[in-house]
Amino acid sequence: MSGPPPRIWDRYLTERDREIFAASGYAQRAGFGKRPALAVIDVSYGFAGDRPEPILEAIKRWPNTCGETSWPAIEVIARVLAAGRSKGLPVVYSTYEWHPSGFDMGGWLWKNKRMLEPGAIDNAGNEIVAAIAPRENDIVIKKKKPSAFFGTPLLSYLVDLKVDSLLFMGTTTSGCVRATVVDAFSNNLRCIVVEDGCFDRSEVSHAINLRDMDAKYADVVSSREVLTYIQDLPTDLFRGA
Repeated sequence: MSGPPPRIWDRYLTERDREIFAASGYAQRAGFGKRPALAVIDVSYGFAGDRPEPILEAIKRWPNTCGETSWPAIEVIARVLAAGRSKGLPVVYSTYEWHPSGFDMGGWLWKNKRMLEPGAIDNAGNEIVAAIAPRENDIVIKKKKPSAFFGTPLLSYLVDLKVDSLLFMGTTTSGCVRATVVDAFSNNLRCIVVEDGCFDRSEVSHAINLRDMDAKYADVVSSREVLTYIQDLPTDLFRGA
């Protein structure tokens, strides 16, 4: 009898890890919500670059880039956005916004010596990639810290729309996606992470943070499963909201 299909994180887990996860009760599926919104986290030129190219080339111009792994995920994000918009689902984007002097970067300056380079602080790098750019009625959250909830009105928008769940895509898996997922979970929102719609500059960080989120805070699922779920939603969930 064949077991469950392999997951992206399997090759990084020790036998002890597998035994602990099996015994602990974590990673139970929470399931989809009834009134979802789409959350696209930080898919800007600063994190994706301006074209598919090897990360060690892209990082010369874009200090925070995730390189070539960004672009297959962006294609997935575009497909999920199209499906969600066809059902009238709310769409939330997040990106950074800095003062030109960088005075408001705070703790970001402590851990990365390149954060004051033009590519890191220039708000042109915070522009969301054109292929998935926000539309007129989308919510765009400008932030300064990893979580799209921290110091922003995001939760008030979701409460007003009576959203009960978020479908997460974007970058970085280990940073801003995870931080926003944890805050959404902390506010009792169901969290779905679209595995192939997320990306990171580190392969192991990407995989292990997906494992952690799937264990404790979110259901990590494929875009195929998410598209099937969206297809089955009614078209009038948010009409008049």
